[in-house]
Amino acid sequence: MGKSSNIPFKKHEVEEYERKRYRGIDQRLVHGRERKILGKILQKIGNGSFLVLDVPCGYGRFSNLLLDKGFSLLSSDLSIHMVKRTRDKSGDPRFLLGVVADAKQGLPFKQGVFSLLLSMRFFHHVHEKEEREFILKEFSRITSEWGILSYYQKNLLHFLQRKFRKRIKKSKTRIKMISREEFVREVEEAGLRVVKIFPLFWCIHAHHIALLKKIKKVKKN
Repeated sequence: MGKSSNIPFKKHEVEEYERKRYRGIDQRLVHGRERKILGKILQKIGNGSFLVLDVPCGYGRFSNLLLDKGFSLLSSDLSIHMVKRTRDKSGDPRFLLGVVADAKQGLPFKQGVFSLLLSMRFFHHVHEKEEREFILKEFSRITSEWGILSYYQKNLLHFLQRKFRKRIKKSKTRIKMISREEFVREVEEAGLRVVKIFPLFWCIHAHHIALLKKIKKVKKN
């Protein structure tokens, strides 16, 4: 993502982002690996009459993976143009609607309304611990069962690689890497537990995808 995650994409920016973001060989490998991991996770979750939230949905990179499982899908993003692009690409009747919302400010959905929440390539743009905690609590609030969340885990090799590439390309993009221990702790404090964490590429890439499960509160007699 080449701009601040707090600034909505305009229509022409969405078109440019979709055209260029995963065009390079390295990024095509990343895209393919992400889809493969998500496919494994969705297979583990199984089929069912799931209502799924994809937030932020971007231009709908993973919509077909969810729809192919028979899930009903609602997509949300900070940019209305991203939401429109996601819906326009699908045309599937199980694609319910799109909602413009900022996860950092709260999500306009009822408690436990979604069976599954998917959030890809968003969390590493959240730099403040307090914001991460708020977002995780929102995610925990609106899912009744499952969550899939990607994050960047501290990785020296990837950090040095980004630093080198940033110096060459003069990129303004900043990412936040956190330790696995931090991630697990923040997830659990929000009312979720980590089922399994899948590294994108062992040792050489910081991106990880986590399958989360809602912690069910035991009712006292």
